[in-house]
Amino acid sequence: MKRIGLLPRIIIAILLGILIGAFMPNWFIRIFTTLNEVFGNFLGFAIPLIIIAFIAPGIGEIGKGAGKFLGLTAGLAYLSTIVAGILAYIAASSLFPVLLGNTVKSGAYDNPGETTLAPFFELEIPAVMGVMSALVLAFTLGLGMAAIKGNSLKNIMIDFRSIIELVISKVIIPLLPLHILGIFANMTQGGQVQTIMTVFGKVFVLIIALHLTMLVIQYTVSGAISRKNPFAMLKGMLPAYFTALGTQSSASTIPVTLERAKRIGVREKVADFSVPLLATIHLSGSTITLVSCAMAVMYMNSLELSFGLILQFILMLGVTMIAAPGVPGGAVMAALGLLDTMLGFDGTMLALMMALYLAQDSFGTACNVTGDGAIANAVDKLTANK
Repeated sequence: MKRIGLLPRIIIAILLGILIGAFMPNWFIRIFTTLNEVFGNFLGFAIPLIIIAFIAPGIGEIGKGAGKFLGLTAGLAYLSTIVAGILAYIAASSLFPVLLGNTVKSGAYDNPGETTLAPFFELEIPAVMGVMSALVLAFTLGLGMAAIKGNSLKNIMIDFRSIIELVISKVIIPLLPLHILGIFANMTQGGQVQTIMTVFGKVFVLIIALHLTMLVIQYTVSGAISRKNPFAMLKGMLPAYFTALGTQSSASTIPVTLERAKRIGVREKVADFSVPLLATIHLSGSTITLVSCAMAVMYMNSLELSFGLILQFILMLGVTMIAAPGVPGGAVMAALGLLDTMLGFDGTMLALMMALYLAQDSFGTACNVTGDGAIANAVDKLTANK
């Protein structure tokens, strides 16, 4: 299975879960329900650690560097991420009542807790701290490391991040397909799987359309700033887009993104600085996916979908995803704490979010890295005299 990519494994897990839920006896399904219970508790334990490990060293590393270049690049990246989230909210709030209304109102997803099977036993794994405490601690440590000259704590936090990345890549990600298998087996047994799969398909199409729309917006604005043809620049960045589709990693795509950014006219010193930084902090495609998927899950569960609540989520998301692209599915892992505390997601909803997100992870990454070229071009023009 290690030779099979994560997306194929998730697809296989979903199909197996549907088959098991449809044809196997309840006692057999309860085995996977029990595994889900244990995995879900371990994930709850890991979420505060993931937040600290990603955010604290990420802010600390960003805090050093090239002064105005750093501030301008980070500011444009954050602005792009926020605009992407708001775009996703507008599209989802406008289209979900039409796209998902009949599906959800059919009643197939009503009261899922009453139809799912109970685990054989429960294993409590308390988190070392609450999610909000982890967020505040991460911001405090990150800003403190950025302010002081010493590197001792920063090196410790970088090592801690490496450990958590190993936990994600060696434990959470390998077990995630099994977790999703159990979720879908339980939902199939409870008669909810048809609703979920219909929602998956519709949300996936909307997300891809929003990715393309966001790229057009980014390059139109960047082209207007630099007086370049936006579509010619976008065409020049397509090799980076298709490379990211294959690698599913912003970091792995940096050499191609860097070369293409220079090809579209970004000065070498600007490209060399901005592209590696943007690979870490610019996540417009991932934000579109997370906001769209979160709103779909909330819509299915009849949770509040106010603009104020989603805007708070978007604003925090732009910060908490810093340094997340370094691990597979890192963006959704970094967002789990916010989904829990700000949007009220339970274990099943978090599992659905991970399945939805990872199903299109490569497209979100491709949108992220392609947009990096637009921001690098804007930074180049705005610092032309530097």
